[in-house]
Amino acid sequence: MGYKINQQLGEKIARERKKRNLTQEELAAKVNVQTATISNIERGETDTSVYTVYKIAEVFKMHVKELFVFR
Repeated sequence: MGYKINQQLGEKIARERKKRNLTQEELAAKVNVQTATISNIERGETDTSVYTVYKIAEVFKMHVKELFVFR
């Protein structure tokens, strides 16, 4: 179950990042994490901290709960 949520969250973050024409490197710099961290999140390979998800939502100018709406 946890892996599926990580995967869905990662896919959502990747879509939102691409919509905003940001590279993984640019998003990582804005969130103050390593590029590898963004890559791992987008591939669903890591349990992301709430703080990191919050910072990503801030960059995207969206509410954090919107990142958890999977369609």
